[in-house]
Formats: sequence, C-alpha cells, structure tokens
Amino acid sequence: MARSFDTIIIGAGAAGLMCGAVAGRSGKQVLIIDHVEKPGEKIRISGGGRCNFTNIHCGPDNFISNNPHFCRSALSRYSPQDFIALVEQYGIAWHEKTKGQLFCDGRSQEIIDMLLSECEKSGNTIWLGTSVLDTQKTDAGFVVTTDRQSIACRDLVIATGGISIPKMGATDFGYRIARQFDLEVITPAPALVPLTFTDTEKAPLKTLSGVSTSVIVKNDRATFDEALLFTHRGISGPAILQISSYWQPGELITIDLAPGKNIVELMKQARTESPKTHPRNFLSQFLPRRLVEYFTDKLTHVRLADMSDKAMLNLGLQINQWHIKPAGSEGFRTAEVTLGGVDTNALSSKTMACRNVEGLYFIGEVVDVTGHLGGHNFQWAWASAQAAGMAIANS
Repeated sequence: MARSFDTIIIGAGAAGLMCGAVAGRSGKQVLIIDHVEKPGEKIRISGGGRCNFTNIHCGPDNFISNNPHFCRSALSRYSPQDFIALVEQYGIAWHEKTKGQLFCDGRSQEIIDMLLSECEKSGNTIWLGTSVLDTQKTDAGFVVTTDRQSIACRDLVIATGGISIPKMGATDFGYRIARQFDLEVITPAPALVPLTFTDTEKAPLKTLSGVSTSVIVKNDRATFDEALLFTHRGISGPAILQISSYWQPGELITIDLAPGKNIVELMKQARTESPKTHPRNFLSQFLPRRLVEYFTDKLTHVRLADMSDKAMLNLGLQINQWHIKPAGSEGFRTAEVTLGGVDTNALSSKTMACRNVEGLYFIGEVVDVTGHLGGHNFQWAWASAQAAGMAIANS
C-alpha cells in the first residue's frame, strides 16, 4: 500500500472542499478525490455564473426531508453569517437579490478559489480525474482503491452529491456506497426542475414561450410567490422550480397569474365604469400581452358590457386559479438538485457520521436533505461539511 491518510473525502464539490478545509485545520492529513477534472463545477454554474452562495433567511423550514428536524443542528452551528464572514475575509464582493439570496458581484470562480485556498492552508491533497473503484472497511478504517492506487484512511467522507445534471459528472456513487454498508436510501427524484406538458397541451401554449410573469403557485403541500417562465417544453422559472420539489406525477398545481388581484371583481367594476372596454385591453393592465391574448382568443368582438357574470367568473378563475396537470418534468438532466438520498435515520445530526459504521460520513446533497431555491442547498453543503469536518478534526 503506497499511502495512507487520516481522512479521505470522495467528492470535490461544495461540501467536499469545505469539509477538507475544516478537517485539515487540526493537522489531519486529508485527501480529496473526484473523478471530474475540475473541482466545484456546480458552484461554477450556479446563479448564472455568479454563485448564489447562501441565503440570509436560511433555516430548517427551507428544507425537505423524511426527517425535517435532521438539518436543524448543523444549520444552527454554521449560519449564513459564518459563511459570509469567510467570503468577506477573502475580499469577495457580494450583493443581495430578492428573498435573501446572496450572489458574488463577480464570477462564481471566486468561491471555488476561496475553498481551494482554504484546502491548501489546511494541507489537503486533492486528486482530480481519479476514479474510485472500490471501498472496503477494515479494522483500522477503510481502504479506498482508485485507478491510481489503493489508499488507507481512518475516516471516509462521502460528498459525491446527487444525480442531477449528469453531464457535469453526477453519478449514483454515494447511494451505492450507502447500500454497500446497508444504509437505506430514500428514492432519488429530480428537484428544482422545469415541468413539462404533453404534446397536445404544448400546442396551444407554444405562443407563450419566453413569457415571464409573477405568480403564486401552489398544491396541497406548498405555496410559492415568485416568477413563472413559459418555455417550449412547458413551464419553468423560480416559482415552478420551487413547487417541483413538492409535486408528484399526475397531480394538479394551481397558478394565480395575477397575485393580489381579484380579476372577477375588477372586471365587474370595470364593466360598470368602462363598459366599452375590450377584455383584452382590461387584462393587459395585469398580465403580459401574449398571456392576455391566450386567455381571450375567443373574445375577439366582445366588450365588458357584453359579458355575463358567469363569463367573467370563468375568465377570472382561469387567471386567478389556473389548474394545470404537468405531464412530467425535465428530469435529472436539468434538475438543480436531487430530492431524497441517504436516509438521515442512519446518521448523527451533529456530526453526519454513520451510526453503525465507524468512521463513515455523508454530507451535502447525497443526504436526504433538499433545500429550496435561492442559496439554501449551498448553505446545507457548508453546514453539513462543517459538522463532519469539526468532528473529524476533534477526533
């Protein structure tokens, strides 16, 4: 056996790099391995290339898990303000967008470089372009066999993420390791993903491709007030990405295309005050023109004065309570994150260590903790990595 390390981390993404930096501060010898050629690729593409690195409002209510309390401990011990302090230590300029989302003023590469610098300060060794072929438990820890060589370690951290965006190198490696050690895996599903329509539904909606508007979207489990974007495949935008994490195939979702506006009552009022107004002109006060044309295409020669209460009710409900049943989603190909993952019942919420396999840890997206859109998933990566890294550093 050529080498041994105190800790091996498989995965050089957000959680893996953070964990390596923290674990190595106490002098632990840490090796980070990844089969891709560049570290932190999800960091690089996030936020349109500016990395939505955290959210100042991040808390347990922003996460989905079979055990909704699991994330509380890690999140409470490593807050968004803690990560902001690290970002500012490196002189990285940032700004807040809507709903507490924080982005770099410059490129997301600044966050990657910061993490790599932290790893370097902690003396981490990083092997990129290196495939893990096998992992085995030993009395002293683990033996990890790669296409370079076999390495021994005491602690093994799985930070391989989920299976979203496979073109960037995402695999089910973490789930396979979990099953190898008899851990349950909550069935993975795409989350924060655009929803699609059948070909029949797409045809009448194709004129709306590119239209964006603020909406309230909801189902029986969640409600979100953000923007919707029509695409040539279906619907996307922040509101739809959010609700997709709570949507099951075959279910309806309800969209209010004019939040805060009771279209029926407003039309009735306008019928009295401006009876000659065309419904299309009236609705254009509240909706994008192409969207108005979609809902009024059969009202070519109708004035508000010509519309009955029933006709106004039908039109108003289409706008304030548009019920649609997506055919599916764009799947893992475009999903920002993966729902499900390693069952948290197998892990310590304080350390991310496996309860029944000494020295084995799971952090980040590979765990059954999935955040809302807007920097929450990165905050989970930082917090869960900090929890595991501190446990390893102090062991």
